[in-house]
Amino acid sequence: MLTRTTALVLALSIGFVAVAEAQRRHPVSGRVFAPVMGVGGAGWLERPEREAEEAPSKALAALELKPGMVVADIGAGSGYYTSRMAKLVGPTGKVYATDIQPGMLELLNRRIQAEGLGNVTPVLGTMEDPKLPDASIDLAIMVDVYHELQNPQVFLQKLRQVFKPGGRLVLFEYRKEDPKVPILEVHKMSVAEVKLELEAEGFVLDKVIEVLPWQHMIVLKVAAK
Repeated sequence: MLTRTTALVLALSIGFVAVAEAQRRHPVSGRVFAPVMGVGGAGWLERPEREAEEAPSKALAALELKPGMVVADIGAGSGYYTSRMAKLVGPTGKVYATDIQPGMLELLNRRIQAEGLGNVTPVLGTMEDPKLPDASIDLAIMVDVYHELQNPQVFLQKLRQVFKPGGRLVLFEYRKEDPKVPILEVHKMSVAEVKLELEAEGFVLDKVIEVLPWQHMIVLKVAAK
């Protein structure tokens, strides 16, 4: 019988695409780019154990979402966080839910219809561009997504333009500093790596929120010109 840890590692491996690209490295940090989780891994995003393992309810509280905010869930997948954020920002707020895979957007659209989420706009982005309106976003989250970008420097240059003054980018990344986190190493990031890579592209590290069992919540803002 598989242990929970073994099952988790196997689940993360299901649906990964572009494995060959995983050997490409970030030119600033030297970090190996992770492969993208495909639609076949969507079930893992919705697993019943997620609250116990990752505490998303604590993460949402830490984001301090308010009614009327305009937020983005970049790499939204099946919409796990999208749905919850949509209810917190309310009918006067808006959630842009982006993904690069049409199959994920199909799952997301089903969820939008089933839950009646009238304040969610799905967006088909690319590896180079989130396809979000300029100067429109109060808060953007990337939940276990940033480390899978294959062209992060180009992507961040586009992403920098979408924030309102004072807007926040929050990266959720599995702690590379902690060997006990049961995730493949290529899908982890350290705070030092995030700081190095994003400050090179015009962001500044604001703070790190450590309330989750496995993940950093790394808060960044666009650097002043």
